[in-house]
Amino acid sequence: MANDVSTVSTKPAMKLAYSRAKAPRMVPGRREFFSYRDLVLKDASNGTMRGQVMKAITGMTQPTGWHYHTCDGQFVYLLNGWVELEFEGSETLRFEKGDSVFIPGGLKHNELRTSDDFEALEVSIPGELGTVPVDPPPGR
Repeated sequence: MANDVSTVSTKPAMKLAYSRAKAPRMVPGRREFFSYRDLVLKDASNGTMRGQVMKAITGMTQPTGWHYHTCDGQFVYLLNGWVELEFEGSETLRFEKGDSVFIPGGLKHNELRTSDDFEALEVSIPGELGTVPVDPPPGR
């Protein structure tokens, strides 16, 4: 006789959601030189993740300053243009259209500049993403 074992999920309920390009849901974001389109992942996943498309209003010419994000991780896929980033413990990296980067939460980094046509898909886990300014690493 087989045991009847039921499992109870402790994960919050997720729901169907969609975002249409013809009717984008624009939201305020971290940087004034980007526009942000909300992809409704935060609502659909009950806060488990967040997704948005960041698009340059004008190319970034001044670094954002060293900072880290309070999240588990941040995934960025470049849809257009390029961005230059520097990370603690790594050299300066340039990402171009079609490239991606995963930034673990807490990793110190600095956004240096972008092209005028920069556009990227950004997904973070969890849905809340905070930014904490920090001093540059030694030698930077």
